[in-house]
Amino acid sequence: MELTESRPNRRSTLNLRIKPEMRSMIDRAAALLGKSRTDFVLEAAHMAAEDALLSQTLIRVNPEAFAAFNAALDAPPRPNAALRTTMTTAAPWE
Repeated sequence: MELTESRPNRRSTLNLRIKPEMRSMIDRAAALLGKSRTDFVLEAAHMAAEDALLSQTLIRVNPEAFAAFNAALDAPPRPNAALRTTMTTAAPWE
């Protein structure tokens, strides 16, 4: 058993070599958001990793389920209170 398995909350280190101008940009952005450089970089890397993994996710369904899914996408929305409110509310930029 690895040491990290017995201590699931243990953190490990990630070392990066970075150009000064990139580090400066990251520091400015992190400060703007009130985050530390580490938190900013980890959050950005985590989001990029999720996006990469999700973009490669394959969902398989049988032909009947696929046809039903496409039919639902192609069907016009049914009128309802929330849709009426959305369609009659002016956009904030107008």
